[in-house]
Amino acid sequence: MKSLPALMIALATMTSSTFSAETVHEFKMKSLKGEEVDLERYKGKVLLIVNTASECGLTPQYEQLQAMHKEYKDKGLVILGFPCNQFGQQEPGTAAEISNFCQENYGVEFSMFSKIDVNGEKQAPLYEYLKAEAPLKENGKKVSAEKNVIRWNFEKFVVDKNGKVAERFSPGTKPDSDEVLEVIRQELAE
Repeated sequence: MKSLPALMIALATMTSSTFSAETVHEFKMKSLKGEEVDLERYKGKVLLIVNTASECGLTPQYEQLQAMHKEYKDKGLVILGFPCNQFGQQEPGTAAEISNFCQENYGVEFSMFSKIDVNGEKQAPLYEYLKAEAPLKENGKKVSAEKNVIRWNFEKFVVDKNGKVAERFSPGTKPDSDEVLEVIRQELAE
């Protein structure tokens, strides 16, 4: 049996591990096919990370995301979709159902990952990191950690080539809006 100090160190390491990451590239996530994907493979690429859902009023954003994938993939943009069922139970499907839906309805070719939580106790460490790096603001000031949540499906994070969060966009901001494209183009040019 471990001594109390060793146990405390082990627990501290486990609970602080999500905050010790310095870049997105330090995370590993499961693809929709169940394969582990080391996000380190995206070093040198600009990422657009989006939590998605198949039964949401914002679901047509898949079409814009796919068009952006086609236009910018050879220029260094990688789009990563993370299905989430936390908002109105709008992503109830299995991995196979999500994959089929995305392919049949929007021809999605960009990387899609296994369903995750983006808020709460079971949130994916990647999203804990993203929110910490790009917190929400009210009246120009960062909100408290308790208020720093993903607000709905299709919230977007642009990540630079070094794995640092460059910008966060609300769910209602279309992925191909001028403000999102401006940040992406700037990051691709650097």
